[in-house]
Amino acid sequence: PINIHKLEYKRPFTAYFLEYVRQYLMKKYGYDLTYKGGLSVYTSANIDMHSIAQEALLKGIDKIKARHKGQNETEEMQGALLCIQTQTGLIKAMIGGTDFKTSQFNCATQACRQPGSAFKPIVYAAALDKGYTPASIVYDYPIIYIQHQAEKGLKVWRPHNYENRFYGQISLREALVHSRNVATIRLLNNIGIHYVINYARRLGITSPLTPDLSLGLGSSCVSLLELTTAFSVFANQGQYIKPTPIIKILDRRGNVLEESTPHPQSVINSDTAYIITNILEDVIKRGTGRKVKAFGRPVAGKTGTTNDYTDAWFIGYTPYYITGVWVGYNTLKSLGKGETGGQAAAPIWLHFMQKIEKNLPSKPFPIPPGIVFAKINPQTGTPVNPEDPNGKVECFKKGDFPLRNSLSTNEKRALTETIYKRRDF
Repeated sequence: PINIHKLEYKRPFTAYFLEYVRQYLMKKYGYDLTYKGGLSVYTSANIDMHSIAQEALLKGIDKIKARHKGQNETEEMQGALLCIQTQTGLIKAMIGGTDFKTSQFNCATQACRQPGSAFKPIVYAAALDKGYTPASIVYDYPIIYIQHQAEKGLKVWRPHNYENRFYGQISLREALVHSRNVATIRLLNNIGIHYVINYARRLGITSPLTPDLSLGLGSSCVSLLELTTAFSVFANQGQYIKPTPIIKILDRRGNVLEESTPHPQSVINSDTAYIITNILEDVIKRGTGRKVKAFGRPVAGKTGTTNDYTDAWFIGYTPYYITGVWVGYNTLKSLGKGETGGQAAAPIWLHFMQKIEKNLPSKPFPIPPGIVFAKINPQTGTPVNPEDPNGKVECFKKGDFPLRNSLSTNEKRALTETIYKRRDF
């Protein structure tokens, strides 16, 4: 247990975690009980994991700096790593910055930053619960949104993809695996912005979310703790388990004041959670998270990058742990050209997770009984003969297997033209 009265940060790499615990105790028990009550506080922290986490973060940041040696460093690059145990919600590691002595600001819990594409799995999970499947065709065609502003006149938004090209008709799976922005915006427009905001709340997102279409691209800021918690719902088969740094707290007489017992709440369908996990496994195998493929074990995750490479994210999980990594500056400053979530944040995640899971047996993500697998035509999303060599195996919820063969001519025309719409964005 930690002695609150003599709270000394003898291990600097645990300082952010201990300060988080101290603030928790102050808020719940007040000053007198926290500092004078003789509390024994048993925390969830794993010391070795904290040491590995700090090593991974500092080495990762050094590598980013080395790639941009000519860049004038007037400010220290920052980063954060947060690791939560699946099924318990116990916070095992929390690194909130590069040096606690220099800055006590906890980038894992206090920093509110745009998550970029790391927010997209929430949008796609919401779509799966509105009748979409991984085989559903979504449309990555040009779209222009126009908003009339009383004093400024017309505001025009032309969303585009990272590669500055469009990909036409693609499956919902491919849109998420390759992080297609325009397809995501169209999807969000179809299922409803407020519906997605309410969905995000169920997953543990508490920060204000702006009700416009840029939400789908991660324009509303969230904390690393919030986003890692949201991904934990996918890892925990649709169950929300509130993260905690506490195992138990005893008063000076040994009475239990608090004890951590997981209270899982089913907030989304377990089949939906699995399908998102299955797609996010593909993100690692052949999408934007390919650098994590070296992990060599079942892993699901998503990268996130914001404009001008200001923020780099990677949130990934295994059947054992959910780990989130963020890299950026405290001011909105570029990390350097090409420093995407896959390039800057994912290697930090990989360094950490390879070491903490090296002695754990590899195990796959559990498949709920409501999931079925079937062969489809990857271009149309329609069923094919199981013997068809060009078919691709896809996962579905029972009852969601696609039966419809094609769109009508009018539907195709409406979606393939550049669309002009009036709405908020």
